[in-house]
Amino acid sequence: MSKYKLLVILLMGVFLVDSCSENDLELSNPNQLSPDTFFSNESQVQSAINAAYANLQPFGLYGRLMFYMMDNMSHENAGNSQQEGDKVTFADFSFDSSNNQIFDYWDSCYRGINKANFIIGNADKINEISDSELSPARKQKFIGEARFLRAYYYWLLVNRFGGVPIRSGTAEDVPEGSPRSTKAEVINLIVEDLTFASANLLRKSEEDKGRATKGAAQAFLGKVLLYEKEYGAALDAFQAMSGYDLETDYYDNFKEETEHGIESVFEVEYDIALGTGAKWDSPVSGSGPNHATFRGQDYGVLNWFNVYPSDDLVAEFEPGDNRFQGSFYVPGDTYNNGQNTFVADDFAENGGNVRSVAWKKYQNYYKQTDEASESGINVKIIRYSDVLLMMAECENEVGTQADAIGLINRVRTRAGLANLPLNLSKAQVFDAIVHERKVELNGEQVRFDDMIRWGIVASELADTNFQAGKHELWPIPDREISSNANLTSADQNPGY
Repeated sequence: MSKYKLLVILLMGVFLVDSCSENDLELSNPNQLSPDTFFSNESQVQSAINAAYANLQPFGLYGRLMFYMMDNMSHENAGNSQQEGDKVTFADFSFDSSNNQIFDYWDSCYRGINKANFIIGNADKINEISDSELSPARKQKFIGEARFLRAYYYWLLVNRFGGVPIRSGTAEDVPEGSPRSTKAEVINLIVEDLTFASANLLRKSEEDKGRATKGAAQAFLGKVLLYEKEYGAALDAFQAMSGYDLETDYYDNFKEETEHGIESVFEVEYDIALGTGAKWDSPVSGSGPNHATFRGQDYGVLNWFNVYPSDDLVAEFEPGDNRFQGSFYVPGDTYNNGQNTFVADDFAENGGNVRSVAWKKYQNYYKQTDEASESGINVKIIRYSDVLLMMAECENEVGTQADAIGLINRVRTRAGLANLPLNLSKAQVFDAIVHERKVELNGEQVRFDDMIRWGIVASELADTNFQAGKHELWPIPDREISSNANLTSADQNPGY
């Protein structure tokens, strides 16, 4: 299926199972389709699945806020004076439990979970569809997509909040709200879902662009196990992947025309040609024509220029590393298909300070002169270079340093850098991985979590307002505690 068809069906599906908090998913409304009669053919199943994808798109997640939240907290971003105050709260760690953006993130994830649960909870009805209408393998494939998406939404939640309420059904099933589960319980559910998805999803070469695949589930499962320090099991998951490699040109990972390339494992779909009329309607609903991301406008040096790459990030690059050119613009670079040239004054913020670099990743300037407020460039969630570096981390931890270095060198070779020697110690290999992930995955919302799991976040952010023991997690939103009968202020995260 083409990207166009996938997103058109997504538009058809989102209003069928769009959900808000746990008490407003009215699937039995007589004016809407009922789950008792809905799952009768493949088209209906696919529409329900597509609705679960939709909650990744709005500006409460990857449409806008995710970039600011994660890049500001990691201090890969530095802010210009025009940056909105609610985005600054993530750079200076001044957010609290009343923060609207944190609630939108929470709400977006649970809406996606509710939609995924609608499919998973109706697996019996899906399996009752005639095999001549929908083969058993495709039935399991669709259920696998729902379980992949549920796992991903819970992954977004557990990394930001720790243990969260597990909703195994739809909002109708537990209208009063669910109690808080432990982090371990949430991780166990994620691993179960991804194990099922890994066994039942199609390979990338067999699947429509934009859908979760076997390789995406294997990569995601490996990542979860790596975070849990189960290095051998994580390595097994990564090594089961096939059909992926590095793009020849690093920058091809961040352009619209080269989406879904050989390095892409999973990405969030955008296509402004399909309509963007609902782009500001809701940060959380995932309904309507909502196919725009605002990173280009927000980060764009010729547009809002709210943020720019921090000095610390820029200084991390080695001389000759071609990822610098693939990540940042500097005065003298050309844009608009080579017809225009950036000058130093283009890098001035509203207050007059001239910056030395600006973001290039996910920007449309390579082909035009203005971001025009919206972008159709997909967001890469996992790339194969990320997988190679995670594999290297696993190899280093299980004691095969030479294999770890070989994986790192694959990434460095694409960057135009010399190979690392094969006789490095475990500590030296770890330091090399920390460096490579910082430069390879800059501005891709992974570094903050990397620093936390490595235990280096307090030292790396020592010159910020980051407080160890508090800011590793976000506060559970006040609105959730007040509306969920099974949560109280005693469930709040430490320090909030």
